[in-house]
Amino acid sequence: MSWTWQYFDNDGVIIDTPVEPCVTSAFPSQIDAEAFVSDTWPELRTAGISAVTLLDGDRVVYGPMSLDPA
Repeated sequence: MSWTWQYFDNDGVIIDTPVEPCVTSAFPSQIDAEAFVSDTWPELRTAGISAVTLLDGDRVVYGPMSLDPA
């Protein structure tokens, strides 16, 4: 399947057209998708993304997961 992220704004609304640095294409594996968020979460947060959900095709793997610092 294809691994993608679904992005949410501060109100919990799905962002259909995210801005950079959000990647809207699919990742080849769950590890690659998770590495992307791990490496870029501060930039994603600055771009207005407050949470993400990991999808495997149409199946929700987990989320929404907050991008706010612990």
